Amino acid sequence: MAPRFPWNSLGFPALPLTPFPGVFSRSQDIRNTVGNIPMEWYRDFPHVGYDLDGRRIFKPLRTKDELDLFLEKMENPEYWRTVQDAQTGADVRLSDEQLELVRRLQRGHFGDANFDPYQPSVDFFSHEVRIHPVTNRPADKRSFIPSLVEKEKVSKLVHAIKMGWIQPRKPKENVPTFYDLWAREDPNSILGRHKMHVPAPKIPLPGHAESYNPPPEFLLSPEEELAREQQEPWERRPSFLPRSFRSLRAVPAYPRFVHERFERCLDLYLCPRQRRMRVNVDPEDLIPKLPKPRDLQPFPTTQALVYRGHSSLVRTLSVSPSGQWLVSGSDDGTLRFWEVGSARCLRTVPVGSAVRSVAWNPNPNICLVAAALEDQVLLLNPGLGDRLLVAATDQLLDSWEAPQEQRIQPVQWIPAGPEERPQGIRLRVQHDKPVTQVTWHAKGDYWASVLRNPGGRQVLIHQSSRRWSQDPFRKSPGMIQCVRFHPSRPYFLVASQRSVRVYNLLRRELAKKLQSNCRWISSMAVHPAGDNVICGSYDSKLAWFDLDLSTRPYRLLRHHRRALRAVSFHRRYPLFASASDDGTVIVCHGMVYNDLLQNALLVPLKVLKGHAPALDLGVLDVAFHPQQPWLFSSGADGTVRLYT
Repeated sequence: MAPRFPWNSLGFPALPLTPFPGVFSRSQDIRNTVGNIPMEWYRDFPHVGYDLDGRRIFKPLRTKDELDLFLEKMENPEYWRTVQDAQTGADVRLSDEQLELVRRLQRGHFGDANFDPYQPSVDFFSHEVRIHPVTNRPADKRSFIPSLVEKEKVSKLVHAIKMGWIQPRKPKENVPTFYDLWAREDPNSILGRHKMHVPAPKIPLPGHAESYNPPPEFLLSPEEELAREQQEPWERRPSFLPRSFRSLRAVPAYPRFVHERFERCLDLYLCPRQRRMRVNVDPEDLIPKLPKPRDLQPFPTTQALVYRGHSSLVRTLSVSPSGQWLVSGSDDGTLRFWEVGSARCLRTVPVGSAVRSVAWNPNPNICLVAAALEDQVLLLNPGLGDRLLVAATDQLLDSWEAPQEQRIQPVQWIPAGPEERPQGIRLRVQHDKPVTQVTWHAKGDYWASVLRNPGGRQVLIHQSSRRWSQDPFRKSPGMIQCVRFHPSRPYFLVASQRSVRVYNLLRRELAKKLQSNCRWISSMAVHPAGDNVICGSYDSKLAWFDLDLSTRPYRLLRHHRRALRAVSFHRRYPLFASASDDGTVIVCHGMVYNDLLQNALLVPLKVLKGHAPALDLGVLDVAFHPQQPWLFSSGADGTVRLYT
């Protein structure tokens, strides 16, 4: 067995030191008795020392990986004040007094807060001259005779100088402080050792006009010489007057030689020179490498069917979970149910006012449609498809029993009358303000409605099976544009004019707030996986949010020229679409990877044109087919179109 603890020079056992001197109390129970030795010696052993009884002190189990440590760092509020004891390997939480001591030591202050470093000093030796000395001890004999030790040292130095072991310092050479500014770039020159040295520009070589016998075309005529004399000196080109001589011996001395050389020196000395690093970049490399659209098929490219029948603009549409039926709402006061494959209108339900929003229940076991018009929401059973499914829906709605105690609700649930049931209307949910949107939860029992009531109650959540409604917010977060349920988690997304708030319905708290960088949000859609959200705005922007990445938009798309009215995701394919008032629908590829380190891939695929703008409006709503890569769109021209 290893020694329990070492012994110091006085014969007492050396106690282990704490990692922070003065931080931990001396009265603390010191279990480890290895002494003041490096703890790295126990790095490869399962224990960190021995207790007073000689038993091993084993290290605590460390089974947490980097992800668990990161989550603990994010969730544990005491993580920042927890340190690891090197003697025992346990986590120790620092108290407030210990933290204050550490802060003082980091700032360079004294550990004791009551210590005054500027307290007045005690003058032990007074400035007054005393008669008697401090001590009457007689002087030593060695203070009167030369030191023998110093004599021996001097003798050794003299002997070393005589033997040549110690050389005198060489005098410094008088190196001139000036150097040639335009020296050649040889390795031995001073400028040659400067990495950022820029050589001086060379003088251009002389041309034919500077020859002692230039060709006749370079000589000036008398008229040209007269015009040259009338010009300013800096305007004359060339700066000298070309002349012709018989031979080189007849050429006189150049009168402006010294002046031009002086100007050359001034230009080299005063003009700054800058090194320009030229980078050869291929312009194609600056464009991001995106896959070709034909490699991302299938996606809608061609207009296949046109659903005609409405006499006014079609504001909203919705597709059944099976993909066989389609419902559309228009300002002509009717709801029309279509068969997708044949574009045949199977049923027309007059509701008496403009339909603002329709939503088909996403539960495939229920045949139910919610339609918003004015200040009420209609729950309809269109009676399409399987008769057993239609009968089961009516049985589910009629099985509700009124509670014994009347509950106060913000809305009124009114059953349909005998004259309304043949049309498919089963319930009327009466609100106190106009309803602008309805949306279903993925389970099909809950649905939400948005009211046009600035400053008051704007969002209500309803449960169809219990006929119960509630207001989830105490305070309205601005003017709400649209809401969505999260497809898999208990989250509720509320879009105001400039931001999107994500609420946790179980904890009843705000989980996240997304800043859209848009002036006015018009629509919103949630990815089927639930980690990405797109928002369309009236300032022709589409913002893609990655909820795991940031609260700012991951990408802002500006493909449309006018306001966006609707956006939508496909349930199965990596596709999303946006509709605008410019009369176009743009289909994009939006691939979301399972790898959290890889960002989403966004590629524009196709611009679908078919709707004719009317009343300064274009395409008002879009929706994807649940199974096929098909796209439905409704516009201000009163038609619904299918693109395949």
